[in-house]
Amino acid sequence: MSEKRFNIRIYGLFTADGRILVTDEFRLGMFMTKFPGGALEFGEGSIECLRREFREELDSEIHGISHFYTTDFYQPTTLLPSDMQLFNIYYRVQIDEPYLFKTTRVKNDIPAVDGAQSFRWLKVDELKEDEFTFPIDKFIVSRIKLELK
Repeated sequence: MSEKRFNIRIYGLFTADGRILVTDEFRLGMFMTKFPGGALEFGEGSIECLRREFREELDSEIHGISHFYTTDFYQPTTLLPSDMQLFNIYYRVQIDEPYLFKTTRVKNDIPAVDGAQSFRWLKVDELKEDEFTFPIDKFIVSRIKLELK
């Protein structure tokens, strides 16, 4: 019997001009589309994690942080080999211009090399669940379209 554990992920929802920033990544042998952010490290608070992830991934400082959504249903991890329950916490964030990160208009505009990553803007009004890889991201698309115009 495997050990049952929690996997806590923290994500930032950054919108500007009716668009939302997403990340395309190649990890665990597959391409994935999700929101910027990542795993909470032991001893770290959720906002501290979010700030670290945005520094690491986008070379950006965030502010105006406000809670948007926390997973409120059971969701097992789908890609990791152990029996884990996933919790995602999403925050709205702001980043001041000029943006230090580069974006592309092409989905998965990265090599199939572990850790490869690129960023894209998607129009909030045109968001579709099938654009995203993970169940919780798909779940909140309708909330995003209603609340983050």
